[in-house]
Amino acid sequence: MCFAIHPAVFSTIVRSYSQTEEENEELLFSFSIGLVLLAAATSLEISKVESTCKPSGGKFYTTYTCSAPVTSETKATLTLNSFQKGGDGCGPSECDKKYHSDDTPVVALSTEWYKGGDRCHKYITINGNRRSVKTMVVDECDSTMGCDAIRDYQPPCPNNIVDASKAVWKALGVSESNWGDLDITWTE
Repeated sequence: MCFAIHPAVFSTIVRSYSQTEEENEELLFSFSIGLVLLAAATSLEISKVESTCKPSGGKFYTTYTCSAPVTSETKATLTLNSFQKGGDGCGPSECDKKYHSDDTPVVALSTEWYKGGDRCHKYITINGNRRSVKTMVVDECDSTMGCDAIRDYQPPCPNNIVDASKAVWKALGVSESNWGDLDITWTE
């Protein structure tokens, strides 16, 4: 939660509750302390959900511990990933410790949607580009970690990612020159 109070509004509030200049100063001090405590509590609450990682290059990246709830039309961004050995994934898939052909419709989900592996080898339906495709979850697109050797110093995934093989993009009929990011919906 974040808010601001315009100085004129604050001044009106202070004047309406006090009569003397001394009372105004006391109220202003108390109100200021309250705002500082509220800001600190709000910052603490936000830090539980969102933090940052900093690779050796010095740039900070946001990390996430939550995603939107899965519904019958969960909004997401489809991204391109190779699940083959030597592809742009950071190693074998998390679900089965195997590599998967780019010709197989498979995906990785952002951390919260991956559910600690509960969705491994389950099928989801992706809707995009006026088409749909059924695809199997084989990996996690880590939203909580990144910027390290294990993840090839890649930044963490945003919390709304369905990272898909080339086969998924082809099934959706997206021309290869437009592969990369696509607004989609998905469901179990």
